[in-house]
Amino acid sequence: MNYKFTSKSVEDTLTLAENIESEKFPGMVICLNGDLGSGKTVFVKGFAASLGIEDNITSPTFTIIKEYISGEMPLYHMDVYRIDDDEDFGVEDYFNREGICMIEWAELIEDRLPSERLDINFKIIDENTRILVFVPHGEKYEELCNAIL
Repeated sequence: MNYKFTSKSVEDTLTLAENIESEKFPGMVICLNGDLGSGKTVFVKGFAASLGIEDNITSPTFTIIKEYISGEMPLYHMDVYRIDDDEDFGVEDYFNREGICMIEWAELIEDRLPSERLDINFKIIDENTRILVFVPHGEKYEELCNAIL
């Protein structure tokens, strides 16, 4: 089952991310898909802030993976936009850690993603409005969506 959330502002997106953080668990994988400027990094900022991470969160476009370990749980923020499909950058190693993986442009590496994960697809409606479609893969993610949305 898919779930839909309409964000009418950056604040709505930040609040949603904070609510999802309240349901976090070790090994969580959240895949963020959508066009440039659709709110993927804003979502990560809200989630990170709720973890107590005070670092400036920016998209790791050129570094691919940024590790934030200052919060209550490690956060691994990935941007795979510039990854060649055959390139091995060790993403699978992060799925077995005790932290949380958030992957921007995850649809580009879909064959490498774990079968259990949460996909969030961002769609731009207008300057402020975004529709976020949540696609849970696995019982834990289904329960998370039911608790939050």
